[in-house]
Amino acid sequence: MKVSDIINEHIKTLEDAVNEHRMVWKATKKGPKLAWRCTSGFRANRTVPDPKDCGKPLDVAQRMRMKVTRARTAKAQARKAKKTKKVNPVSKLIRKMNVARKPKAKKK
Repeated sequence: MKVSDIINEHIKTLEDAVNEHRMVWKATKKGPKLAWRCTSGFRANRTVPDPKDCGKPLDVAQRMRMKVTRARTAKAQARKAKKTKKVNPVSKLIRKMNVARKPKAKKK
């Protein structure tokens, strides 16, 4: 085994272990835009405009406000989001783009 093979294997394992964010498409009023989805930490599964935003500290006051708002309007938000995802052409396009971009399952 060559040294370069060992180094390449090590780099691949590091890339798999330290995957803190991945690229996704998100919907905006102007159309699709490239964003980042955090995969670890407080912002896990959140879409942010810049990968360095994944490590920012949380705003506790804003979080408490959102809990109250979400409890009050959850049903209406769910209905609105469901309709948008079915009807809006940008949402349909983004869903297809993100499925195509999704990482493939590793073979064992």
